[in-house]
Amino acid sequence: MSEVSELIAELHEGKMTLDAVASRFRARLWPRTGAPRPSSYLDLAEQAQADSHLEVPGSFEEVVSAYHDGLLTAEQYQVLAQAAADALRAEDQAG
Repeated sequence: MSEVSELIAELHEGKMTLDAVASRFRARLWPRTGAPRPSSYLDLAEQAQADSHLEVPGSFEEVVSAYHDGLLTAEQYQVLAQAAADALRAEDQAG
């Protein structure tokens, strides 16, 4: 189980507060996901054939899955999405 899944589980079980999980989300490095932008029609065709939506462990995709599975409320999802976005922005500005 990844850190993200563990934090979501602890939030869902009431072992951690939303603020505590959001704080951890802001402090962590998030793996970048998504296929690179195709540079040719051949690249585009190859991407269409490949399964480009494999869930990356520890990525924000786990948060999306948890929300769709009912483990997070809309409010929790929104707070965690903002926290992850803050972390990504900070990483972009630092690097």
